[in-house]
Amino acid sequence: MTEVTFKNRKPNIEKLLSFGFENTDGRYIYHADLACGQMTLTVTINADEKIHTEVIDKSSGDEYVLHRVSEAVGAFVGQVRNEYEAMLEEISAKCFDSEVFKSKQAKAVIAHVRDTYGDELEYLWKKFPDNAIMRRKDTQKWYAAILTVSRRKLGFESDELVEILDLRIKPEEMDRTVDNIKYLPGYHMNKKHWITICLDNTVSLNEIFQRIHDSYNLSRK
Repeated sequence: MTEVTFKNRKPNIEKLLSFGFENTDGRYIYHADLACGQMTLTVTINADEKIHTEVIDKSSGDEYVLHRVSEAVGAFVGQVRNEYEAMLEEISAKCFDSEVFKSKQAKAVIAHVRDTYGDELEYLWKKFPDNAIMRRKDTQKWYAAILTVSRRKLGFESDELVEILDLRIKPEEMDRTVDNIKYLPGYHMNKKHWITICLDNTVSLNEIFQRIHDSYNLSRK
């Protein structure tokens, strides 16, 4: 449960402290009551960002482990398990940042969009957790998507995975822009209105940021 909940998530120190974690010698520790105060959950985030959880039975002082045993059933263990999982989900959502995309350019694009437009990635497809979109708040239209795909699907002779950015473009600019090196036809998008950029330094960040600006404006209506 813990590994799944925090997969591709990175702790945000400011958010941890705001949530109530305490910094103890470089470890961040949080305590919460479970089962109407009968149990204490302790969540520890170590310096290496590994997460450790422990549930203690207050009456005995012993560690409670039945919530980790899928075969264990009953009203009480079910209550502890549900509250335990809900607390971890809340911590993951409120104290951790998504880190699905690993390339430097992808991280730079995400930060630029957040700082410039105030928009965050939206993960719309459970079957494709490595795909996300960005949309305008006013029109709800997409202006960008970041996907992880095989280079072969883009027309290259390689099965290496690459993070790509899909952006809107004016149809009249398509022919003079797409060169199948820096700019590719929009992957999984309408190829009259979208282009694809590999986030592997083929295109400079400044150029990408300008393309994002143009795409944002094209999603105005």
